Amino acid sequence: MSIVAAAGPSAYWYLARGTGAVALVLLTASVVLGVLGSIRFSVAPRWPRFAIDTLHRDVSLLVIVLLLAHIITSVLDSFAPIRLTDAIIPFAGVYRPLWMGLGALSFDLLIALVVTSLLRRRLGYKAWRAVHWFAYASWPVAVLHGLGTGSDTKVWWMLGLTVACGAAVVIAVLIRIRQGSPSLERFRVPAMVATIAAPLAILLFALQGPLEKGWAARAGTPASLLAKTFTPASAPVARTPVPAAHTASFSSPLVGTISQTNEQGGAIVDLALRLTGGTTGRLRVRIAGAPIDGGGLSMTGSQVVLAATGLPAVMQGRILSLQGQQFLARVAGAGSTLELRANLNIDGQGGGVTGTLSATPARGGG
Repeated sequence: MSIVAAAGPSAYWYLARGTGAVALVLLTASVVLGVLGSIRFSVAPRWPRFAIDTLHRDVSLLVIVLLLAHIITSVLDSFAPIRLTDAIIPFAGVYRPLWMGLGALSFDLLIALVVTSLLRRRLGYKAWRAVHWFAYASWPVAVLHGLGTGSDTKVWWMLGLTVACGAAVVIAVLIRIRQGSPSLERFRVPAMVATIAAPLAILLFALQGPLEKGWAARAGTPASLLAKTFTPASAPVARTPVPAAHTASFSSPLVGTISQTNEQGGAIVDLALRLTGGTTGRLRVRIAGAPIDGGGLSMTGSQVVLAATGLPAVMQGRILSLQGQQFLARVAGAGSTLELRANLNIDGQGGGVTGTLSATPARGGG
């Protein structure tokens, strides 16, 4: 099996990101429609109250569909050990248990809302209404889940999307409070204060947590997985002490597995390798390309992630050249740059990989 340059994470990883972001937007729309639907609100004469209620219901069901897709793709992706039960049972997983648990809790609240809505006639209006309002808590819980686990948390567009969703919910709630029943006048001011304080608290958490350096480790990512978790280029990486002995060249045997995901017009190859011997660690290579005549793929891009004892940080980079089952890559981290030469032996039938890796300081440091 020939190796080609990699374009980055698997399709599952991209789908998990996309469905998570879209689910947040749809959940926000559902919350806004639900909050404003409880008062005499319509966006135009052609949109009477029952139309708003119908749209609210349909958007809520679509949220469930997107969340199911988000959960399935997250489980199928190989970046983190996420099980299907982790999406249902809160705080039971090993990967960032608190923040993954919040996602499971948000999903459970939405499922409770759907089930009670289907049984509304048997439960009665008061019981259904209580669960319905309680389910709105799924929105801030989902936001915290996204901030705590999302790989795009530090990316400007995701930050902007989260802020826009938060502003929409806050405005809707303030309108609802302002136009509430006169009998609830004594609760109006405290409710407004709480409505404004909640997003400010989330913002403060984001600034001191997910947007700070080293969040992946503090969030509960197992130490053994920090090297194989894909990190966007804009996200800083937690640093580790640097033993002087391994800041220069080193060589290590490699052992691991290879997998391939076929995509429209090409394929993605994933190499998950362990460094053994005197230097231990992990090497992750993501490979993608277009098929060529006679077999193999034509390079389209690459991503290489290396974590090993003695390195100043988790180092990331790309493949510079490729010939058969040998490649030259360059990775950088914490001000250091290495050139990696890998010579691999790939079992095309069983998917096993062995070989050697040699690392030397890059000429000119870049």
